[in-house]
Amino acid sequence: MTAVTNPAAAVPVPPATDPAFTPPSIGRRFGALVIDWVLCLLIARGFADPVRDGWPPVLVLILEYGFFLGLFAQTPGMFITRIRCVGWADGGRIGLVRALLRGLLLALVVPALIMDEHRRGLHDRLTGSVITDAPRPARP
Repeated sequence: MTAVTNPAAAVPVPPATDPAFTPPSIGRRFGALVIDWVLCLLIARGFADPVRDGWPPVLVLILEYGFFLGLFAQTPGMFITRIRCVGWADGGRIGLVRALLRGLLLALVVPALIMDEHRRGLHDRLTGSVITDAPRPARP
């Protein structure tokens, strides 16, 4: 009797220990950020004028990242572009505190511009996170 392995049911390898890890393209990451930024502008417009006051959309972006990345590992923009943010060492969700810190550091812009070979910006390295491809839903 031979054992049949289901690769879809296999436990994913954390990005830090996966020699075959390939990060998503910069274009997909940027696309996700643009989508999230537009959503933040629309939400901020509900309580402030984003044209006159620049801080409300930034605050909404930080809170959006904290909430969505901390609980779901994806922002709405990441969901649309099929990427997610996970822990570098374990491949799991990064949690609310690290997600809020990541959002704050991302809002500073400069950390995102300095990347390593895995396309991890300073904001990713300081919070122990990485952007990966999101798994495709299983087909019945």
